[in-house]
Amino acid sequence: MPEQQLLKPTEWSYCDYFWADKKDPQGNGTVAGFKLLLQKQLKGKQMQKEMSEFARERIKIEEEYAKNLAKLSQNSLAAQEEGSLGKAWAQVKKSLADEAEVLLLCISSSPPSFTASCQPLRVGGEGPESPHRAAERPEMKTQQLEIKLSNKTEEDIKKAWRKSTQAGDDLMRRVDLYNQAQSKWFEEMVTTTLELERLEVERVEMIRQHLCQHTQLRHETDMFNQSTVEPVDQLLQKVDPAKDRELWVREHKMGNIRPVDMEI
Repeated sequence: MPEQQLLKPTEWSYCDYFWADKKDPQGNGTVAGFKLLLQKQLKGKQMQKEMSEFARERIKIEEEYAKNLAKLSQNSLAAQEEGSLGKAWAQVKKSLADEAEVLLLCISSSPPSFTASCQPLRVGGEGPESPHRAAERPEMKTQQLEIKLSNKTEEDIKKAWRKSTQAGDDLMRRVDLYNQAQSKWFEEMVTTTLELERLEVERVEMIRQHLCQHTQLRHETDMFNQSTVEPVDQLLQKVDPAKDRELWVREHKMGNIRPVDMEI
């Protein structure tokens, strides 16, 4: 077989590295490359769900904290303090109300759930099917014909020739069926893996945008906690779906030899 060129050689694309099956580490037969990609997609969907739950829990905590700050700002303790100290004390209490208002504004402006714009991959039935399963395998058993011209009539020779010709035609027909099946498998495999790849990039980018929006709100509303927000902001700027895909493909790739037509 001639050496094959990768379909997307500079991108570590799913469509180039998951053409083979590999042994299941749990001993349950083999795992197809497409199935591994589908498992990754489903795991990503679960991660988004858990991130959304985390965000909702934080909103609850901050909402309760803001309400308690607002309530404390209305407390009458030391309300009778006079003079400049009394003014300063009143401002301290007012700052609690201001902080509560800012927190509630931040909560109301929080990005939507991470799962809101996530469109799950819809896979009807099973994934792309190998032509070895889709096409009927030709029966290659041959029968040795012992033809002795001295003991055969011309009619017997013609019959043998017709059988041989018919067998050859049948073989070519089955090879053609195989080639049609593998061509369809190739097209469906490439199309589906590229769609999985697109959805993964979309998922990572969507989460990154939500988190960037969150940190921007924190920058604008909570000047006292810049030291805690800044490291998150710096790491978000480094989020790179393409690099993540390269690392994952390097670790999990399952073969880059694609199916080719059979020639007789």
